[in-house]
Amino acid sequence: MTLIHLTALSERRAPRTPDIVRRALDVTIALAALLVFSPVMLLIVLAIWMNGSRPIFFSQLRLGLRGRHFRIYKFQKFHNRCGAASGAVTVENDPRFTRLGRFLGKTKLDELPQLWNILKGDMSIVGPRPESLELAHCFSGIYLRVLQYRPGLFGPNQVLFRNESSMFPDNYDPEKFYCEYLFPLKANIDLAYFPHRTLVKDMGWIIRGLLAVAGWQSPPSEDLQRTLNEGRSGWNWQQAFHQPSLINEQVIQPGE
Repeated sequence: MTLIHLTALSERRAPRTPDIVRRALDVTIALAALLVFSPVMLLIVLAIWMNGSRPIFFSQLRLGLRGRHFRIYKFQKFHNRCGAASGAVTVENDPRFTRLGRFLGKTKLDELPQLWNILKGDMSIVGPRPESLELAHCFSGIYLRVLQYRPGLFGPNQVLFRNESSMFPDNYDPEKFYCEYLFPLKANIDLAYFPHRTLVKDMGWIIRGLLAVAGWQSPPSEDLQRTLNEGRSGWNWQQAFHQPSLINEQVIQPGE
């Protein structure tokens, strides 16, 4: 599948689920998750407080639906001396991590406060990952279409790039690598999936996302894995995108 075919595919949309139905499901799932995970969240708050990290919550402006800015919330993972502007991307063994923060990031427990973002309507349960304002310049050309979808906690990229921090080569600037290679790859996956999304497929990604957090690794397609390997070894992303077969039916239609 070439990039041209991928773009054409994104033009043909699946039957649209009414917004009120999707919103009702978002609120229901978020409230249920808050009820279930509230004891865990309380323990995390106490652990961060006892660890001496301040503030308890990390907040940052992100790009939401149609490019609207909203403030995302996470549990604090970094040392006090590290601010939100100290790096747009997080890499493996990032020196900004506290010991507790490294655990929270690996288990994705730091993202539980985003349930509040879902209740507020800033995010959805399933959607593209919201990018920081520092990466707004990445949304150009066809990638502007990603902003047509409300960002979410779960989705194809949240599963396929579960260990994204380990994908950065040691000898390249992490932010440049992300903007010029990882971001286009992820944006193409979003544009291949979300125009065809259904509630059944979304539930499939929620389940796969929960399994990924529990330690189950979702194998990417052979084409996606090959492209990732080429990018890590040679960072020849231009060549990779000349003949990209980035997505196949197994990736964009997990529920079938």
